[in-house]
Amino acid sequence: QVQLVESGGGLVQPGGSLRLSCAASRSIFSINAMDWYRQVPGKERELVATIFSNGNTNYADSVKGRFTISKDNAKNMVYLQMNSLKSADTAVYYCHTYWLTNNYWGQGTQVTVSS
Repeated sequence: QVQLVESGGGLVQPGGSLRLSCAASRSIFSINAMDWYRQVPGKERELVATIFSNGNTNYADSVKGRFTISKDNAKNMVYLQMNSLKSADTAVYYCHTYWLTNNYWGQGTQVTVSS
């Protein structure tokens, strides 16, 4: 099993920055991919960014150039640096991974972008 715990959410003004962190309960070195998703009430959960075991990354078009996903294998941590935040980025952000035929999700962290 893998337990994922997110932190770093909060209230930020438009144009501001936040860094989300995801702490994994086991080594992420051999996990194929780690993701960040987000969800707003009444909408489906949306894939925001993925980082693969080789360090390659993918981003949703809506966050390209503004968000950066990274990881620290030694600390079993995954990060999401969010810059130039917009009101449309307001959501609950979830850390996720798929490992040994199971999906694992964190509890989520709220990000609110508002003046």
